[in-house]
Amino acid sequence: MSMSKCPRISSFLIKQQNSLRSISTWWSNVQQGPPDAILGVTEAFKRDKNPQKINLGVGAYRDDNGKPYVLPSVIQAENQLMKKHLDKEYAPISGISDYCNEAIKLALSSDSHVIKDKCYASIQSISGTGALRLGAEFLKKYAPLKTIWVPIPTWGNHGQIFKFSGLEVKTYRYYDPETCGLDFEGMFQDLSSAPAGSVILLHACAHNPTGVDPKPGHWKELSKLFKDKNLFPFFDMAYQGFASGDIDRDASAVRLFLSDGHQIALAQSFAKNMGLYGERVGLFSLTTLDTDESDRILSQLKILVRGMYSNPPIHGARIAGEILSNTQLKNQWLVEVKGMADRIISVRNKLKDLLAKEGSTRNWEHITDQIGMFCYTGMNKDQVKQLIEKHSVYLTNDGRISMAGVTSKNVGYLASAMHKVTNN
Repeated sequence: MSMSKCPRISSFLIKQQNSLRSISTWWSNVQQGPPDAILGVTEAFKRDKNPQKINLGVGAYRDDNGKPYVLPSVIQAENQLMKKHLDKEYAPISGISDYCNEAIKLALSSDSHVIKDKCYASIQSISGTGALRLGAEFLKKYAPLKTIWVPIPTWGNHGQIFKFSGLEVKTYRYYDPETCGLDFEGMFQDLSSAPAGSVILLHACAHNPTGVDPKPGHWKELSKLFKDKNLFPFFDMAYQGFASGDIDRDASAVRLFLSDGHQIALAQSFAKNMGLYGERVGLFSLTTLDTDESDRILSQLKILVRGMYSNPPIHGARIAGEILSNTQLKNQWLVEVKGMADRIISVRNKLKDLLAKEGSTRNWEHITDQIGMFCYTGMNKDQVKQLIEKHSVYLTNDGRISMAGVTSKNVGYLASAMHKVTNN
């Protein structure tokens, strides 16, 4: 029997074909997303054939040969873990407890009243990004205002993390392009206008992407302002130890706010300071009034985690926990992280000195005034374009360079290239 003699079958097949056509167009409204700015710099660098090319876009530490660096303390910790023959079972929803306890103590110090009185709720996260997202989800659900204020500029992923969590994102002034330093007056004015109950994102140290940090006196003024205006501080601390080489100095803003009686949110990452980039080791914490509040908050954080990814990864947290809980390994790590920080500081000094030797009359003091992995050079888009096209020095359009890409071997070439494009 032919299909033409069976109208029911024919009609059924036509409907099926139309249905398949409909399915094939389900995603026709999906637009091509813009390329990542940093990845674009790296791809262009890879295509360049110039043997003197320099990649200053990468946001990861490199040694003086421009190679990824695995800390000896990390290797030793991994070797010790192997000898323990640990299983690969799921971690608890809240993460590996030894790691969580040691990580929060590193941030707040063992002597903190918050630690002694157990007035905190900490939960392992998928690096700093995951800590920020988890914190944002909690704030969206429980904060009195669903608004978070971030500095201009800030890490490129901050806005996206908070918006995707349903928070309204507002901005406050931070960087002064005229001085390549902090616009504290603008920052203070903008935060003074924030409604009571607003959440304010603060970079604890080594502001990303500018490398510009408030001075100790600035932090004291901000702490008072937050008290007077009833603002809630959310610290992003991705560089403890890696900024200055001193874990206590790099955590001083966080500890000041706590000593002044603030409750805070804190996102930690061990990507930079332990070189555990791909292991995704982080921690999200909220300080509390008492242990009852801690228990209630932790219970709600677990519910959020359960609905997002159920359990955190174990290997990286075990490494970080092994280092932080072992006195010998921790001391070794402290020396290593200071060595990384000192290398960055040394190439900052060298770059500024070589620019002066090149004959540059510009004020490059901000290169050494800024701190951490990144430096806002003050170069404009045209100068950046010249650096890339004429000298094969790759960086982002805003003039930000990763100091980790600067080495004793290429700093002279970099200084010469920077002088040539700015000497007009």
